[in-house]
Amino acid sequence: MTALSITYEGHRATITLTQPEIRNAFSDEVIAEITAAFTEVGARPEVRCVVLAAQGPAFCAGANLNWMRRMADYTREENLVDAGKLAEMLRVIYECPHPTIARVQGDVYAGGMGLVAACDLAVCVDTAGFCLSEVKLGLIPATISPYVIRSMGARAAHRYFLTAERFSAAEARQIGFVHDVVAAEDLDAKVDEWAKALTSASPNAVRACKKLVQDVAEREINAALIAQTVAGIADIRASEEGREGVQSFLQKRKPAWLTS
Repeated sequence: MTALSITYEGHRATITLTQPEIRNAFSDEVIAEITAAFTEVGARPEVRCVVLAAQGPAFCAGANLNWMRRMADYTREENLVDAGKLAEMLRVIYECPHPTIARVQGDVYAGGMGLVAACDLAVCVDTAGFCLSEVKLGLIPATISPYVIRSMGARAAHRYFLTAERFSAAEARQIGFVHDVVAAEDLDAKVDEWAKALTSASPNAVRACKKLVQDVAEREINAALIAQTVAGIADIRASEEGREGVQSFLQKRKPAWLTS
C-alpha cells in the first residue's frame, strides 16, 4: 500500500502522506517512497512549488513501530545502511530544485521534525505540538540534526534535543522552526498565499535564491557531514543504552536508566 499521493495543479505539486492510522510514521519503505516522490516532482520543469502535506491528526510521528522492531536488532553496519537512506531522503527534499512548503496540520515528532526542517517554508496549525523525543529512547536526532539545527538555531536545539520536551506551535514560531502559525481553517489559505508568491516570481530567480541560501548559510551539508551524522545514529542505535531504550519502548516499560 502506498504511503503517499502526488497531485499536480498548475505549477504546484502536492505530496501528501496518506497513513493517518499510524500518524504518518515512516519506515524504510516510506522513506523510499518520499525520496522517489521528491525526485519525481523535482525533475518536472513545469513545477515551481512543492507542498508537503499529510492526512489525519498528526503530520508525522517519526519512525513506525514495525521499523523500530526491525532496527532493534540491527548491527552497526546495518544501521549505517538504514540511516543512510533517511539521510538521502532529507537531502533530496532539501536540495529539491523547486521551493518547498511544509503544510503542518498536526503534531510532529522525532524524525518527522526532519521533514519539516528540510522544507524551505513551514506553516502549522495553532494546535500542533512538536517534540524531539530521541533521548527518551536512548537515541539522538543525528541524521535530522543538520536540518533541524539550521531551522531552530543551536541555542533552541540545545534545549529541545536534550530535554525531549514537547513544545507548542507558538514556541516553534518563536524559535524559527516554522514561519507562521494559523488556525486550522486558515491553513490552506496561507499555503495558497505562499504558493502564489513562489509561482509568480521568476522561476530561475527562485531556484537561484534557494541555492544562494544553502550555499551561504552556516556549514555546508556535505558528504562528510552526512556521513558523520549517519555514523552517529548507527553508533548509538547499536549501543547498550540505544538497544535498551528502543526495547523498553516497544515493551511498554521504563528503560533501565529510570529504574536503576
